[in-house]
Amino acid sequence: MDITYRQPARAQLITAEDREVPVPATLRYTAEDPLAVFVDFPSEVTLDGEDVTWTFARSLLDEGLDAPAGRGDVHIWPCGRARTVLEFHSPWGIALLQFDTPALRRFLLHTYAVVAAGQEDVAEDVERGLSALFGGV
Repeated sequence: MDITYRQPARAQLITAEDREVPVPATLRYTAEDPLAVFVDFPSEVTLDGEDVTWTFARSLLDEGLDAPAGRGDVHIWPCGRARTVLEFHSPWGIALLQFDTPALRRFLLHTYAVVAAGQEDVAEDVERGLSALFGGV
């Protein structure tokens, strides 16, 4: 069953000049991909004018709300009690965004209501994917 939870969020893009620019985003979680969370940005705030989605582990978001976390393309850390920073690395540069921590915690709690922690059994999805890849052999 596909259950998707979406939550609008307001982020502040931190520019190279240390200015904060408001950026709309949507936090998204789907039971079909229970280990991941998605942050969707509309085309009007992206460099190439196309919608952009960042995908990373739900556990990374959980960990990053309380302590610095992440390697590679996504890093998350608390910034005081009220803000959390999400840092996205791409071939075109780095985007540094601040989100309200209570909004991220609320989103995370809703994701756990969709699929509880420890219940992300993906074995069936892996089997289905392998079967499709190898033609049911």
